[in-house]
Amino acid sequence: MNVVCLQIFVTEASRHNGKLTYEWLFDTAQAIGISGGSAFQAIGGLGRHGRHDAGFFELAGQMPVVVEFFVESAIADRMLQEIGAAGLKLVYTRMPAEIGITA
Repeated sequence: MNVVCLQIFVTEASRHNGKLTYEWLFDTAQAIGISGGSAFQAIGGLGRHGRHDAGFFELAGQMPVVVEFFVESAIADRMLQEIGAAGLKLVYTRMPAEIGITA
């Protein structure tokens, strides 16, 4: 099955409407019919604000989290619309993907 991989990037402590942003994304995804997704916490990163490593206490709550869904293109569009309508400005990637089961 050909789908897209929608990855949305947040920080681990960021919040929206009183919830952790990644939890809000899961709730929103479930509400529009997405049956599954995952969140992955980074152990380090490099970006516009420099280099970050999970070992630094002062960076607590600032490490990236990637929230990932494998969905049909139209559902990815809907999810991005919901994020925009909520007033969130989040970085995302959208890549073609293939889902299958090994024999």
